[in-house]
Amino acid sequence: MLNRRIAMAALLATSIALPAAADARTQIRAVGSSTVYPFAKAVAERMARANPKAGVPIIESTGTGAGMKLFCAGVGERFPDIANASRRIKASETKLCAQNGVTQITEIQIGMDGIALAMGKGGQLSGLSQRDIYMALAKTPFGKPNRAKTWKDVNGKLPAIPIRVYGPPPTSGTRDALAELMLTPPCEANASMAALKKSDEAKFKAICTGIREDGAFIQAGENDNLIVQKIAGTPGAVGVFGYSYLEENPGKLKGLAINGVMPSYDSIASYKYPGARPLYIYVKNAHAKAIPSIRTFVAEFTKESAWAKGGYLVQRGMIAAPDNVRARNAQAARALAPLNLASIR
Repeated sequence: MLNRRIAMAALLATSIALPAAADARTQIRAVGSSTVYPFAKAVAERMARANPKAGVPIIESTGTGAGMKLFCAGVGERFPDIANASRRIKASETKLCAQNGVTQITEIQIGMDGIALAMGKGGQLSGLSQRDIYMALAKTPFGKPNRAKTWKDVNGKLPAIPIRVYGPPPTSGTRDALAELMLTPPCEANASMAALKKSDEAKFKAICTGIREDGAFIQAGENDNLIVQKIAGTPGAVGVFGYSYLEENPGKLKGLAINGVMPSYDSIASYKYPGARPLYIYVKNAHAKAIPSIRTFVAEFTKESAWAKGGYLVQRGMIAAPDNVRARNAQAARALAPLNLASIR
């Protein structure tokens, strides 16, 4: 205990905002993705049962963007130890980390997930393409104001159901992934948009990823369970969330095929589903030196009995990463190998 307090005291000395007399924290704190939250919570509970003296890790669902902001704010006991993320860390976030002295970070891909679009069991919408989703949700599709009121306005083959989509806020990694995986590809396929990307990337991004604000897309916060409840009780409504929430609610929801591919374990694992994405945790290495249970938490997350096919995290809805990806990330977890921040573009 004395050595741990000495180690944390050294950390506190690097964080000028903290009082020198502050007591060292021994309980792990993780913030970030609502998609990763249930998996991190399950790991925390397993770890606490096996190591009761370490205490139950504090896991907060803040959204990936907000979690990264907290994580990168500094080193010391008032800052989180781990960031959960439903997308990879951004270059802007690595710069924020570096500015605040967070220079040693380990990136661990813990598995995969898919951005699922779903409706209540009685929903009549089907046969969506990525282009349909872009034309329904973009604020200015291909540079023009979005006037579409129904899905039929988007595509004459679709029913005249009002466009009402519940999804995550801008702080969410799921929102970022929606923009990157679902909206950008059909936008960029347009020749004029591809040319715009070369001449004015900021304008291209605004046109291809900006989501409408006229009520067709409703921000439902970082609680994906709330989105599930909304669409299950609202005829015609569509929800956007991590695949695990679709898998957990088969009696309430039905997934929507995108480009003819249904969201499923196999379609996401094979990347055939266009919304497939990796999931990550980021570890603040300086904190791991002061709080030994961080290594215990990371070790539990990367056990084959947790993250491999058939593991307890996969049983909760996570998609196991390929064998070679797990092997590489298990090694990074054991060594807490620092990420090359300059490599993030």
